[in-house]
Amino acid sequence: MAHDTYWEADPGDLLRVGPGFSLAEQPTDGTPGFRGGKREGRSALSDGAKLLADLQEQLYAGGRQGDPRSVLLVLQAMDTAGKGGIVSHVIGSMGPGGVHYAAFEKPTPKELAHDFLWRIWRQLPAAGQVGVFDRSHYEDVLVGRVRHLAPPDEIERRYGAIDSFEGELSRSGTTVVKVMLHLGRDEQRKRLASRLENRDKLWKFNPGDVDDRLLWDDYAEAYQIILDRTSTKDAPWFVVPADHKWYARVAVQQILIDALQRLDLDWPVPEYDVEEQKRRLARS
Repeated sequence: MAHDTYWEADPGDLLRVGPGFSLAEQPTDGTPGFRGGKREGRSALSDGAKLLADLQEQLYAGGRQGDPRSVLLVLQAMDTAGKGGIVSHVIGSMGPGGVHYAAFEKPTPKELAHDFLWRIWRQLPAAGQVGVFDRSHYEDVLVGRVRHLAPPDEIERRYGAIDSFEGELSRSGTTVVKVMLHLGRDEQRKRLASRLENRDKLWKFNPGDVDDRLLWDDYAEAYQIILDRTSTKDAPWFVVPADHKWYARVAVQQILIDALQRLDLDWPVPEYDVEEQKRRLARS
C-alpha cells in the first residue's frame, strides 16, 4: 500500500487500466491520490528511495541464492514525457548491480531479420534483477501501426504474441509492470520549444518529434488499442499523468514499491553458522 503520509489513495489502484478505460478521458495534468504538490512530491521521492533500494537489494540477494523471481518495468510514452527522468530519479536510487537497463531504438538490419520479440528476449532481467525497458516490444505495434511499417495482419499477430510472451514471463517468475507516461500535447510543445531555446539541450531535439506530433491522434488511437488488448491481470498497464514530472516520478516509484512488496521478500537465510563465523573472525 502507498504511504499514508503522502497518499490518500494507492496510485496503483487509481492508475491501473481496467475494462472500459478511455485514454482520451484521462487528464494529463492531474496528480491522482497524492497529498500536496511539488515540494511534497520531492519529499515523497526522497523518502521512498531508501525503501525501494532495500526491496531491490532483497530481490537481488534472493536471486544470488536461487530465487528465480525478477521485475520488469516497461516505460512507453511520447517524446519528452519523462522516461529519462524516471530512470534517473527512480531507478537511479537502486543498486546498479541489481538493475538491467535496455533502451530500444530503431531495429538494426540484424534485428529485423528476426521476429520482433527476438531482441526483447535478449534483454530480459536475470533472476534477482529489476529490468527497465526504455521503450520496448510495444514500439512494434505502436510505431509499426502508425507508420505502416508492417502489414495489418502482422500487427494483429503481434498483439497475441505479446500477450503470450508476457504470460510466459509471469509464469516463470517475472513481475511485469507496464507504465505509459500520459503527456499532454500542449505540454509536449512547451518541452520541445524549451529544448530549442537551450544550447545544452539541442542535442535532445529530434526533428522527427515534430513529425510525430502531426500524427498525434493516430498515436493516441494506437495507444488505446494497446491498452485494450494487452492490459492483463498478470501484466497490467498503468497510465500515469506526466505533465507534472514530479508526480510521474513519485507515482512510478510507488507502483514499483507495491510490486516488490507483493513479492513478500526477505533476506535469504545463510547456509553457514553465523555464530561460528563470528568466533572464527574474532580468532583471526
